Amino acid sequence: MLDLLWLPFLACLMLTGIHVYLGLHVLARGVIFVDLALAQVAALGITIAFLAGHPMQSEAAYWYALAFTVGGAGFFSLTRFRRAAAIPQEAVIGIVYAVSAALTVLVVDRAPQGAEHIKQLLVGSILTVTPGETARLALLYTVIGAVHVAIRRPLLEISFDPDAASTRGRAVRWWDFAFYVTFGVVVTSSVRAAGVLLVFSYLIVPAAVGALLSGSVAGRLVIGWTVGAMVSALGLWASFAWDLPTGAAVVATFGALMAVVACALGLRALARSVRERGWEALRGVAIVACAAIGLAGMLLAAFPRMDHYWIDWTEDTAPLVELAFLTPAERQAWRDSREALERGTAELRRLKTLEVDARWGRATLTQEQQERLRQFLASRGEITAGDRFVLKTLRGRARERQRFWLGLPLLALGIAGALTLARRRTGDD
Repeated sequence: MLDLLWLPFLACLMLTGIHVYLGLHVLARGVIFVDLALAQVAALGITIAFLAGHPMQSEAAYWYALAFTVGGAGFFSLTRFRRAAAIPQEAVIGIVYAVSAALTVLVVDRAPQGAEHIKQLLVGSILTVTPGETARLALLYTVIGAVHVAIRRPLLEISFDPDAASTRGRAVRWWDFAFYVTFGVVVTSSVRAAGVLLVFSYLIVPAAVGALLSGSVAGRLVIGWTVGAMVSALGLWASFAWDLPTGAAVVATFGALMAVVACALGLRALARSVRERGWEALRGVAIVACAAIGLAGMLLAAFPRMDHYWIDWTEDTAPLVELAFLTPAERQAWRDSREALERGTAELRRLKTLEVDARWGRATLTQEQQERLRQFLASRGEITAGDRFVLKTLRGRARERQRFWLGLPLLALGIAGALTLARRRTGDD
């Protein structure tokens, strides 16, 4: 695994290093989608180069993208309005993104294999990055980083305190142009290797986590770099372990981390409220919980055949919850299908592992063996699907009985609990 992933991981670390710093500026300026907009402008340039007959990874395509991005950077530097302006700059950025995306679709419609082209622009090909590309990115990001270190004072001042910068006579538009041009060069180079979605994630998510956990620029940088490195490792590992598209796996890992941080901060705020106000602070949470229980019971009673994920998870953890609502014959069918499904799933997992090993070069299979493996996987998948259908049918029968014996009691319990808690609050007031 390490021999395949160390180079993509190194490329991800370089993306983290430069994009976290730029992300701090983006968040401070309130232009969250400027990265997506410039990345989409770069993608439009690459698309036009592709239509003109240049390969997507060619130098010509890169210069097309860079020319378009510099034009977009100049436009954004000219459209920085005062805070009292009728149209915020974020609206202009959104318009540029939408128009660029639409033009990209129109251009791709005239190009062969347009769908694959759009997919590559969105998710990139970070897994296939070469040592030469990595070295060029390292050199470029080092130069851009050195430039930003040299001009960090005016740029930080314009990003974090634009009014003070204007008062001191800073040439705001020119410094904005310098920021957006260097930013655009980074985005153009990153999109070729990582795709639009991954570049946006590296720019925003680590910087956002840093802003939530620290008030200083240095603290935000350290937290952002740590988050970016950790997510890169986890995302690449998940991509390898479960045979997932690499870019999408890393982006999903960023989303999961952001959710974990948000939940942790919410729990911390709730704990602080409990310390200050006592258990009274939990009354609102309890009312919401009772309302959710009542709603779940009402939906189960009214629509037993709809997807009830909460009870699905409960039954997966404790199968007796479902078996209690099945007849003896249905329980035996449930056990037989469950055992067959477990055996089939284990066999499918083994065969898919063999298929992945052959694809990654860890196992050698002849063409005939690969075809037999494919056919066996298809047949085994159909048998497993049949077992799942039987279990789904039995679960549906259990739902029809649970609507009265479980749904209605939950509805009554939720309503009674919410009303009792609400009355207590009214009495206390």
